[in-house]
Order: sequence, then C-alpha cells, then structure tokens
Amino acid sequence: MLLQDTQALYRKNLSATDGPIGHVKDFYFDDVLWVIRYVIVDTGSWLSGRLVLLSPHAFGKLDQTKDALPVNLSKKQIQDSPLISAHETVSRQFEEDYYRSYGWPPYWQGGKMWGYSGTPLVSHPLPGDVAVRKALEPSEDRHLQGTQAVTGYKVQAVDGPIGHVTGFQVDPESWTLHDLAVETGHWHLGASILVSPAVVERVGFVEKTVFLKVTKAQVRGG
Repeated sequence: MLLQDTQALYRKNLSATDGPIGHVKDFYFDDVLWVIRYVIVDTGSWLSGRLVLLSPHAFGKLDQTKDALPVNLSKKQIQDSPLISAHETVSRQFEEDYYRSYGWPPYWQGGKMWGYSGTPLVSHPLPGDVAVRKALEPSEDRHLQGTQAVTGYKVQAVDGPIGHVTGFQVDPESWTLHDLAVETGHWHLGASILVSPAVVERVGFVEKTVFLKVTKAQVRGG
C-alpha cells in the first residue's frame, strides 16, 4: 500500500466528468476516527464565494500520480449541491442534506468506516433516492478539523513536547489518516518521524496541540 502525502495533494487539479472544477484546497477529517470525510475545493471564479465540499465517494481511490484527480460527478451536480459558506462549520443538518442530495449511503450508519463498507463507494449518485432518505436519522455532529489548520500544531507527549505536525499520510483506498508526520526539533535531533493516530489522546483546537497518550520514550521506540 502506497500512502499518499497531504502536502503533495494540496493544489492538485480536480476534473469533473465534463471539465475542470478547480483544485484541492484542504481536507476535513474526523479527529476521532481519523478519516478524511471531505475534500475542500477551491473553484476559482467558477463558483466564487462558495465553499465546495466533495466526499471521497466522488473519487473512490485516491491517486496523486494523475495530473488531475477525477471526480465522478458533473459540474451541474456539484453546483446544485447544498451550499455552505467559508465561515460555517459542517453541521449535522448540512451532512444529512448533502448525502441526501447525492444519494450516497451515510457514512455514520452501518458500523463501518464508510457506513456499510470499509472504503467509499464509487457510483453515479441518484439524487432523491428514497432508501437513502429513509436511512438518514438524527445523529451527532462530527468532530471535523482541517488538515491545513492542524498542520503546525504542537505535539505533546504525556511527559513533554516532541515537535509539531508537518503533514499526514493517507491510505488511498479507505481515506484514513495512517500517520501524522512530525518534525521533532531539538528533542530528536530534528528528525521527521511518523506518529500513529492510535496514540493520540485528543486534538486541542484551543491549545493548537495534538495530545498523545504515550511518553517520549514510547514515541521514540514506536
């Protein structure tokens, strides 16, 4: 499995079934399950003033070797998707409206990473699908954060700081964040290391810090 680097994906061109739509600006990820839920798209002048989110369902497998990442949607489907402003957060209501509009199975139902599957499905969505509409039930807001925002956060072991986040390694099939790339500074001779999300206690938005539940020695040995 060849992991993908978020740093290499920023500004990657995106192509809908009928033409270019912009480039990758950022990713929203679930900081509890550590999986990318949305690609944030910079559409340039095409849909100026709108924040466009694309679910991994629209891509399937992530492949940064292509000149442009193919999106399995038309420009009209994207334009007609639920609106969200740049200053807004991704709410439960927005996600339910979003998944309903595309006819994709909600990822929060079914017990697996992507609802009833471990990977996002690649299919032509059917807006207004009755089965999908019935499946949408009240659910809690997700814990979503931007990878760009978390890049630069300090990383704190239980016994002290170890460095700061410089990026993420992504599984191209499940879209899970496999590792955090961490620059260690003086603590570990300035080396870059990979830290598994499994050892993360929480991501502190206020503190701008990723808190680990292991010691420095455990990080170094892991």
